[in-house]
Amino acid sequence: MDGREIKVLIVDDSALVRSVLQRVLSSAQGIIVVGGAKDPYEAREQIIAHRPDVIILDIEMPRMDGLTFLHKLQAHYPVPVIMCSGVAPSNSRAALEAMEAGATDVVAKPTGGGPVALARLADDLTEKIRAAVVAVHRPPTVPMISLTVASFRRASGLDPSRWLVAIGASTGGTEAIRALLARVPPDFPPVVIVQHMPEAFTKSFAERLNQFSPATVCEAVDGDLLAPGRAFVARGEIQMTVSFSRGVGRICYGGKELVNRHCPSVDVLFDSVARGVGPRAVGVLLTGMGADGARGLLNLRHAGALTVAQDQDSCVVYGMPKVAAELGAVQHVARPADIPELITRQLRERDATEERAAATSRLHNEFTPNESARGRGLKR
Repeated sequence: MDGREIKVLIVDDSALVRSVLQRVLSSAQGIIVVGGAKDPYEAREQIIAHRPDVIILDIEMPRMDGLTFLHKLQAHYPVPVIMCSGVAPSNSRAALEAMEAGATDVVAKPTGGGPVALARLADDLTEKIRAAVVAVHRPPTVPMISLTVASFRRASGLDPSRWLVAIGASTGGTEAIRALLARVPPDFPPVVIVQHMPEAFTKSFAERLNQFSPATVCEAVDGDLLAPGRAFVARGEIQMTVSFSRGVGRICYGGKELVNRHCPSVDVLFDSVARGVGPRAVGVLLTGMGADGARGLLNLRHAGALTVAQDQDSCVVYGMPKVAAELGAVQHVARPADIPELITRQLRERDATEERAAATSRLHNEFTPNESARGRGLKR
């Protein structure tokens, strides 16, 4: 933003919500609220007058709903938009549709909670606004659900239960994850996912992903068994890890502390995967603002895991993958839709390399006498 303040317009039919959002943003450095509007018609006049850099947009409003207004904005004034949604299931589904239509992110409407909750809302909204300003606008793409994907076991020759794929994402991640999961085979290794998203939206997000993926996608439940053909989305507002006992992996939920300003945190998930399966893991870091997941991906690489990051050209915000690359955590880069095939190919090649090394070792041992045999030979 070349040093100037980020101009924000709040569009919400509730005067109370407009007031709360303006108050929580009043102390944010480099951000100024230039106006508030109770509906899209008032918003149109405010846009002409102030030319905002980011719009915070309600979903349910009189005269014109937020989703309809978003489509008009995308056609005539493609400004970054953050959806401000209530927590009802219908609103969360509409918010996800809005992100498919081009909205940058979503924030839950304030519902009280006192100064601590408002301070957290301020931090969250400030980060989303700064991410929205640098986000690259991309036309919405809908993955083809009719796409036929080859069996993982047939394509790789590997047992998918031996592996675990961990994915982390933030701004722009909802569409990146959707494009990735649309290309996984139905017997793909188990997948665990952290997408930075409020608690009210993760269940609807998982249900929507399930419509597009050959795998079975759901919001993770504590104790869920990690199994091939299943993908688990972390619930918002709680840290998710994985644990292993006698080779069996399960989902575990923990505390609600912020790590890298996020809960759930990608780093927390990645670190648990590195400890649990090490070289039998795959870490994937997708688009997002900040650095969450970058150090965790490095830990995965040090543990012998395969590591992949989204390529810069397809990222909405090239933040988390960029930091990971700078740390030396990334072995491969690819577009989200190409990542499943890349994982299958790389795991097949790794397994073949391991098998060749094992065969060489066996051959070497077969023809190399041990020290005791040498000693007996000398005595004779």
